Amino acid sequence: MAYDFSDVSVLIVEDNQPMVELLKSLLSTFGIQNISSARDGEEGFEIYRKYNFDLVITDWMMKPIDGISFTRRLRNDPMSPNQYVPVILMTGFSEKRRVMQARDVGVTEFLVKPFNARDLYRRIAQIIEKPRQFVRSEDFFGPDRRRKKDNEYRGQERRAEPFMINVRD
Repeated sequence: MAYDFSDVSVLIVEDNQPMVELLKSLLSTFGIQNISSARDGEEGFEIYRKYNFDLVITDWMMKPIDGISFTRRLRNDPMSPNQYVPVILMTGFSEKRRVMQARDVGVTEFLVKPFNARDLYRRIAQIIEKPRQFVRSEDFFGPDRRRKKDNEYRGQERRAEPFMINVRD
């Protein structure tokens, strides 16, 4: 399905300028025209606070603030204008522990480099077509980490206490 992205605003947080240019080109091809960029998580958060983007695409490996710390701040800092913003994390590392670490700080989608236009478009479409509710617990805030619904589960509750689900208005 093709989407109209003409009103969508995207923040790219990436320290590699050729990658920024590639992403801008791909996003423009999808019809996204409102694209800004930042060189690291610190600058990214300051720009995000001013403009409240619809989507954030961030690299993992940056200094002084990497994509994981940046995402954690987007999700938890009271100065964040929208803690529910979808975040796509890019990285060249796809080990399970890294995917789990990204998931556990509130990353919405994970994109492994190198990627092509179809891979990026699929991540954006996934955010639109299958949005996940946000969960707040003592040590986590972000999209529900469970992607699959288990309607067949008939056992006891797996948690001692029920958790809260925040539904975005």
